Amino acid sequence: MANFSKFLSETDVKRRLTVPMKFLKSLPSFNGGRHAVEFEARDERGKAWTFQCSIRRRGQYPKPVITRGWMAFINSKKLKMGDRVSFFKYENRATAETFYEVRAEKAIKAEKAIKIFGAIIGYAPC
Repeated sequence: MANFSKFLSETDVKRRLTVPMKFLKSLPSFNGGRHAVEFEARDERGKAWTFQCSIRRRGQYPKPVITRGWMAFINSKKLKMGDRVSFFKYENRATAETFYEVRAEKAIKAEKAIKIFGAIIGYAPC
């Protein structure tokens, strides 16, 4: 089950990834009033990506975004608006180690897609 999954918007592929508030619970702690935290996620090929999740310094709504490392990931996977990205958090109970996985899926082109009642079904892994 994904901790967070979304279809990419124009802002997501050109600047930063906006993430839901609930995803913050899955990340390392923002201890000491820090407004950013780094975490490493491995993709489907085992490549490690270092991302930074930031929140606003002031205000009641922190508006979390992934900035650092995100554009390199987007460019490497050749992701576009409408593609999907998912983040997963895993915990090894024996060692108490936490690790993350990131998956990118390309939208299937309409001419190659399976359609059910006119709706395009499916995404292809990157």
